[in-house]
Amino acid sequence: MAELLRMPEVAAGAESALLSAWPIQTGTPYAAGEVIAIIETDKAVVDFEAESPGVIMRPLVTEGTEVAIGDPIAVVASPDEQIADLEATVIALLGGDAPTPSMASPAAAVETTADEAPADETGAPVDRIFASPLARRMARDAGINLATVVGTGPQGRIRRIDIEAVLAQPAAVPSPLQAAPSTNTPSTVRVAEDVVELIPHTRLRRAIATRLTQSKTQAPHFYLRGSARVDRLLELRREINDGEELRVSVTDLLLKAMAAAMVRVPNANVIWTDEAIERHSAVDVGLAVATDTGLVTPVVRGLDTLTVRDIARVTQDLAARARGGSLRQHELEGGVTSLTNLGMFGTEDFDAIINPPQSSILAVGAARETPVVEDGAVTVGTVMRFSLSVDHRPIDGATAAEWMAAFVALLERPAKLLA
Repeated sequence: MAELLRMPEVAAGAESALLSAWPIQTGTPYAAGEVIAIIETDKAVVDFEAESPGVIMRPLVTEGTEVAIGDPIAVVASPDEQIADLEATVIALLGGDAPTPSMASPAAAVETTADEAPADETGAPVDRIFASPLARRMARDAGINLATVVGTGPQGRIRRIDIEAVLAQPAAVPSPLQAAPSTNTPSTVRVAEDVVELIPHTRLRRAIATRLTQSKTQAPHFYLRGSARVDRLLELRREINDGEELRVSVTDLLLKAMAAAMVRVPNANVIWTDEAIERHSAVDVGLAVATDTGLVTPVVRGLDTLTVRDIARVTQDLAARARGGSLRQHELEGGVTSLTNLGMFGTEDFDAIINPPQSSILAVGAARETPVVEDGAVTVGTVMRFSLSVDHRPIDGATAAEWMAAFVALLERPAKLLA
């Protein structure tokens, strides 16, 4: 029996999602578990898998359309079902209302995404511009002429990524004009006016702004700062990587130390909920990854059970897919803490904002050669600084300090990370 396929709740608390693509052609049967739609949330791409075999009789929204959770996106039926009057079936399923422009047949949907074709002097129509509704809205908001955009979709259709590619291009800034000096008059310089470039907010940037504002205003942050001498840690990394194709990073070793510290201080492996404090047995840690569109934090799961080389393999895969925009929603959810490392940029120390609903985040600075006191004498050592941001609701100061002490001790005696 024909029924409506509705936009699923692919992310907790989401009110809408983007229908990115229909990988299954209309009228082509699909099997249970097969991906029938690709959906974009604020931070990830989600494969929408069929719960049972079927066939898409009529897509109700076009690719690139923002759809409220629970709204219909297609009419589906069992693979062998014969529908005599599809139009009547669609209208009946939609409650008797005629389909809106976004709820049209595939051919009609393409037509509704095209600009009205103007006629030239001879009365012959010129080529239409085909673009998704989202791309059209983004172009309008940014003042982009769609005629100047190269579409990468089917039949040259302009998609969201095409508009984002245009927005990513550097804006031309006029050069200052300097008047030629005269021997008889003072020289004058005319400086170019400031050029302001408006960069439209992406879904990811809006999500980051909303979540971090909520975190900073709702979770009472406190901060602990510490430092560790990491000469032995860096030497251990060199030995691990000697002759190996898979390279272990300092971040991988830091993640391993965070997991080991959580095992030693289980009261730090918690999150706050309105009903109770949840203490977890597994250690799941988020890793902040900078991308061209914003910061994402995929979660490394079961970190306490992974070897250092396993961690390297997982983090490299997650980072690559984060920058390529192919993370899945479940890879961005969960975790009790996160690691953000700006040491590669030379930043010595900084404070980070907790990624809700997690209860802490560790900010890592650069390793620097610094004078240190060893056995009563001043020597040179490599020191790394840390700042731990903590949600005071589930974690007290003493617990956080105990965790930081365990973390620093593991870094300064890194052989324990391999035990």
